[in-house]
Amino acid sequence: MLDIRDAIKAVRTREPSALYVTTCGYITRDAYNIDDRETNFYLVGSMGMAGPIGLGVALADVGRRVVVLDGDGSFAMNLGCLPMIAEHRPDLLHIVLDNGAHESTGGQRTAALGDPVALALAAGYAAAHSVDSAEGLAALDLTETPALVHIRCLPRTHEAGHRVALTPQELVSRFRAALGVQADALRRTA
Repeated sequence: MLDIRDAIKAVRTREPSALYVTTCGYITRDAYNIDDRETNFYLVGSMGMAGPIGLGVALADVGRRVVVLDGDGSFAMNLGCLPMIAEHRPDLLHIVLDNGAHESTGGQRTAALGDPVALALAAGYAAAHSVDSAEGLAALDLTETPALVHIRCLPRTHEAGHRVALTPQELVSRFRAALGVQADALRRTA
């Protein structure tokens, strides 16, 4: 099994030009400390919303793949987004980093997910896989989307990194700027 940081790095290596939406908590902190980019959208305090927000970004037709970095607890919190994502068929890669714990709130055991691969396929995802190594991730054919990749990870043994140093407003502003989206254009479509 992979350390969560190694799993994030392996996904980044595989999908270097994608837009990233990260779930709240330690996964966001890991992604921020590993490779902060203007094309990262960090959720701060929005557990269960990485999938729906990733779908929204993908539906904005930005011409780039969207990668959602979700935790097992956050994923379990909003399974209702799976059929919605599947219905729209976005170029979205939904990564579930599963270490069996709600790390950010003290390491409590998460509810058993059952089979995330079967859940995604039953909801209508084009593809779903489960891996536990960087080599397994690299070998996957992820051309059909939306696709889910369940990555089995080790329990955290390291301290969480620094918190995201940007306010939610600053995150939105820099993400929009990185996409070349003007605020007034967004207001016209809202």
